[in-house]
Amino acid sequence: MDVVRAVANARLAGQTTFVDTFDLICIGAGPTGLACAIEAKRAGLRPLVIDKGCLCNSLYHYPVNMVFFTTPELLEIGDLPLTSPSEKPTRAEALKYYRKCAEHYALELRLGRRVEKVEGSDGRFKVHTRDEQGIAAQFESKKIVVATGYYDLPNRLEIPGEDLPHVSHYYTEPHPFWRQEVVVIGGKNSAAEAALDLYRSGANVTLVHRRAELGSTIKYWVRPDIENRIKAGQIRALFNTEVKRIEPGLVWVSNHAGEHSLPAAQVFALTGYHPDFEFLRSLGVQLDPATNKPKMDPQTHESNVPGIFLAGVVIGGNHTSEIFIENGRFHGKQIVAALTAGRAHSQHL
Repeated sequence: MDVVRAVANARLAGQTTFVDTFDLICIGAGPTGLACAIEAKRAGLRPLVIDKGCLCNSLYHYPVNMVFFTTPELLEIGDLPLTSPSEKPTRAEALKYYRKCAEHYALELRLGRRVEKVEGSDGRFKVHTRDEQGIAAQFESKKIVVATGYYDLPNRLEIPGEDLPHVSHYYTEPHPFWRQEVVVIGGKNSAAEAALDLYRSGANVTLVHRRAELGSTIKYWVRPDIENRIKAGQIRALFNTEVKRIEPGLVWVSNHAGEHSLPAAQVFALTGYHPDFEFLRSLGVQLDPATNKPKMDPQTHESNVPGIFLAGVVIGGNHTSEIFIENGRFHGKQIVAALTAGRAHSQHL
């Protein structure tokens, strides 16, 4: 009751001084962060997962109709089966699965709470957070795992008009753009799939890419589809084309034909994403100046800062295509093995 009263009084004051203590705090509630917390709990530790968004915030912001590249078993965490009627699971199926994982292991979560800073040292870290209403809270932990992914930070074009209301770095669904002029910027998987989805839903699509051809990593079943739509003139494609600026209703580009405008009721700038390097630096984690890969032990995943571990795509630096859910989900096992000196799990739920 004293704890409840303290929290209530703090809310009235706009802040909280109550501090809860955990063995491990996972910053990031994506599949990798959840997997780390699950492994910690199975080892008899008390973990907490903190995320500025919802559970699996990045997956939630994926296109509504997205289908995963991989098969269900490669997305599984905590030895819980992911079942799907299809060969490849959908975004909706994955979100439901990870909700059930969190429920099954009764994970302690603090969602909608941004980590502002981390103080202290190995054995006694203090994590300062603030929720969407501005209410602050602090949590103490012996160890920290950073599993913040990369999807929350788009690679910006850094051009005038990029922040206009009709410009988005995320693609959701095509319906609102039926019979509208839409410009998709980019040439990799996200851009190709968005262009195809928009075209099939009745939008007039122009794909703009700064390079001479589509990216080499486009999914094998997507490539012939997008190439055939371009060849047939159903999707207009401008290669070797640079976007100069965006205005209401227009995208200005430059290529061999000079500078000219494209009509655009909506612009999707799907140019990739990157980890939060500044946050890692704020923790004292050293990053390679060329690749932004963090300094860490590849066996334990402990960074150069004692007690701070790294998991998931953040360990890839600029090379975000090296780490996926399929391999990042195992990082928790390595981290917890290091924390428990490799002893067998003492608790199975």
